[in-house]
Amino acid sequence: MPRVSRPDPARADLDRRVRAFMREPWREDEARFEALALELFAFQFEHCAPYARFCEGRGCTPHGVRSWREIPAVPTGAFKELALRSFPAERTCKVFRTSGTSAGRRGALYLDTLEVYEASLLPSFERFVLPDLAPDARASFAMLAPSPGEAGESSLSHMFGVLVARRGGPRSEFFVRGGELAEERLSQALRRAERDGEALVLCGAAFAFVHLLERLAARGERVALPPGSRAMETGGFKGRARELGQEPLYAEIEARLGIPPARIVNQYGMTELGSQFHDTVLREPEAPRRKLGPPWTRVRLLDPETGEEAAPGAAGMLTIVDLANTGSVLAVQTADLGRRLGDGFEVLGRAAGAEERGCSIAADAMLGAGAR
Repeated sequence: MPRVSRPDPARADLDRRVRAFMREPWREDEARFEALALELFAFQFEHCAPYARFCEGRGCTPHGVRSWREIPAVPTGAFKELALRSFPAERTCKVFRTSGTSAGRRGALYLDTLEVYEASLLPSFERFVLPDLAPDARASFAMLAPSPGEAGESSLSHMFGVLVARRGGPRSEFFVRGGELAEERLSQALRRAERDGEALVLCGAAFAFVHLLERLAARGERVALPPGSRAMETGGFKGRARELGQEPLYAEIEARLGIPPARIVNQYGMTELGSQFHDTVLREPEAPRRKLGPPWTRVRLLDPETGEEAAPGAAGMLTIVDLANTGSVLAVQTADLGRRLGDGFEVLGRAAGAEERGCSIAADAMLGAGAR
């Protein structure tokens, strides 16, 4: 499949303006977001036939929609059934697929360019995971995931590959190979960082951390990574056949690796989205832990029964409008419940009856199989 370096010419100007938004200093600009969202909705309605049918079935067209809040959101399950792309199929250069541990269908995000996707992920990660590093500083990443060369359909591995290329130092490395944790090599890297006083940035799915911690415990190992080290975990706390709470996991990361909970960032993202949301603990250490996203996203919390905005403090279904989804559909209805926390939100877990999914379950399956 050839890689196309630029989007469909019909969308090129929209992509250019969205990328310009991403490059600028972060600030809320409701008028700009509204204008871009409505223009992008009109484009996607015209160029993605399945989405147009979905919207028409709900009585929504670009002529009647006046606010980004009215843009119909596609449930994540639809990405398993339909190719939701707003460009000709022959221009596809990359496909990211949701994590799968069975023979069932996997959701897919089709891209005709990676420029917008990568323009979105880097500033978000830098702002919330590397807020104390100078813009030109390099970090030593220990990625508890396969490399993008080994997991070409994984959006998480692709994100980690971009981070290593753009911000990684010479000792940055991927430590999942052939479906197994490179246990000895990772142990050496942890010991070297402890000895040399080299801060590490450990990144991976939550259950990749669980498997690392279990291996360390089995070997009777503990390391005290130097100040400045941090961890970023994602994907949720449910594995194939077990669930581990955030607090116990963070306590074990501190006990085995020396990284305190105040330096552990949870990321909320999904294959179907081009942007991610992060905990604020490193960016705003004195404020309550909550998730924030970039100014080119908006989050709604909808009552599961009425579809209206959830009452303040009540749980609601997370619905995300993401301008980074220029080549797909910008409004996505997740199957996750959340609650407002000030200017951000917290994730409460999957809605009742929703299919369990995510890179954490896939990591547990992969690394668990490799350990047998």
